[in-house]
Amino acid sequence: MKNSLLGIAFLVLVLSSCTKKEEDKCVFAPDTAGKKVTIVLEQFQDSLINVKSKNDLVKVLTHQPLIRDYIFRRTEYPNDSVFINELYARFNNPHLDTMQTEVKRVFGDLSALKASFEEAFSNLKYYYPDFNPPKIQTVVSGLDTDMMVTDSLIIISLDFYLGKGAKYRPKVYDYLLRKYDPDDIVPSCMLIYGISDSFNRTDMKDKTVLADMIAYGKAFYFAKHMLPCEADSVLIWYTPEEIKGSRANEDLIWARFIESNVLFETSHVVKKDYLGERPVTIQVGEKCPGRIGQWVGWRIVNKYMESHPETTLPQLMEISNAQQLFRDSHYKPDKR
Repeated sequence: MKNSLLGIAFLVLVLSSCTKKEEDKCVFAPDTAGKKVTIVLEQFQDSLINVKSKNDLVKVLTHQPLIRDYIFRRTEYPNDSVFINELYARFNNPHLDTMQTEVKRVFGDLSALKASFEEAFSNLKYYYPDFNPPKIQTVVSGLDTDMMVTDSLIIISLDFYLGKGAKYRPKVYDYLLRKYDPDDIVPSCMLIYGISDSFNRTDMKDKTVLADMIAYGKAFYFAKHMLPCEADSVLIWYTPEEIKGSRANEDLIWARFIESNVLFETSHVVKKDYLGERPVTIQVGEKCPGRIGQWVGWRIVNKYMESHPETTLPQLMEISNAQQLFRDSHYKPDKR
């Protein structure tokens, strides 16, 4: 019964809040003038789709082992012959020509994508002066693997990110398709950086839901500061209405977390319910979006940084004690 009532309340407040136009605000944008990062972006979509023989395909993949092994997942095939035959047939499928045409329509010469990466990496270098930007490679994989991100290399399958209206889209649930619009590429990469142990210090012994919430919250805070004017909805893959509804119902969401004693749970089932990929967090309400624990973690981290304006981004990312960060945040949403 509580779920139903909260679901109704969530819907009403979503609808009412839509009229208020609670806009996302830009966060601090560092002055990177004269310190802009220039990235290397290599395009391999044409060289793969235009291969004339299996030997040519072997040559291309031999020179690009990470594309071969991580994007096309060579190890999942029984042998090289099966692997090359399958890929050669794929790249000679006329549907790939359509996909390549759509990639060119959506991304053009990739100058906009390159500029977005350079903005994010210039900001990252401002906070971390020793940071060296990775090389970026693009491919058309035939919807095989979306991306690979390491400290030194990012590989992106552009066909995953063609967005609404594309003839071919990843075969995933509709709520997961939100991750695969053109504007999602750079935010997704920044989130991967933000959650990685290269930047995000965590206590591996703390297995609580709260610890995961704070880790995700720090990652979202990190990504937002790499792209200071990016909408929150894009970063967390919510619809604008879900963001507005979550803000309007923040006190109700938090009350459910407290009532259900969620924060210090260590159960994988509970983590999946509150942090995992799903269309709704039914444990909170019928209209509450999935991964709501990640969003609440982000709100806690925002509150901590508001309460500690002397703390820098790198200092925040070094905080491994999630419970201490939570206590020091004094997070408690106001009743609406």
